[in-house]
Amino acid sequence: MKKRLVYRAGVVLLFALCPVLLGGCLHPYYAAMEKVGIHKRDIMVDRVEAARDAQQEAQEQFKSALEQFDSVVKLEETNLKKAYEDLNSEYEASEAVADKVSSRIRKVESVADALFDEWEDEITLYHNKDLQRASKTQLRKTRARYAKMLHSMHQAEASMAPVLSIFLDNVLFLKHNLNAQAIGSLQGEFASLKGEIESLISKMNIAIESSNTFIADIRK
Repeated sequence: MKKRLVYRAGVVLLFALCPVLLGGCLHPYYAAMEKVGIHKRDIMVDRVEAARDAQQEAQEQFKSALEQFDSVVKLEETNLKKAYEDLNSEYEASEAVADKVSSRIRKVESVADALFDEWEDEITLYHNKDLQRASKTQLRKTRARYAKMLHSMHQAEASMAPVLSIFLDNVLFLKHNLNAQAIGSLQGEFASLKGEIESLISKMNIAIESSNTFIADIRK
């Protein structure tokens, strides 16, 4: 806890001093990182990798949640309270990993906006027109690859919502009705949840593949 407070204090101090140390920079964090040799392109690669890893983690968590759901629908009426607790635990873990995926996508968007804004501004500084045109072409291609990757990320992100919705409804129903009727309800929902999770995993595979392609391209 103490380390976290020290870290936060350091971040606050850095942002407070940014106008003095970095000339009133628009993106104080990125400017500070560049001061120590870490550029926006490097940060972007790191964040795309982090978003990809979060999606891989989400895939595994939603698979685990589906397995737990399946085990609950096969239960007899005994141990329903424990079944609810186990299922609720899986729901909460799924919700947490979904939040992580969304947070990391937002971070990718943040650094991408800063990177592309800087690139556009610096293109105007060229004296050599041939180099300027080449840089414009590279920017356009990079933006197109980024847009494709981000679209796949958003599709995967959106596919988590219906899974969480179905999951929450059934967890609540089981909580409020710890009886055979509740298990019967879950049995009826299993096929729907399975279909949504399979769709989610498929979309995340596309997003992960797109992320890997983007990372390989930007590192060239």
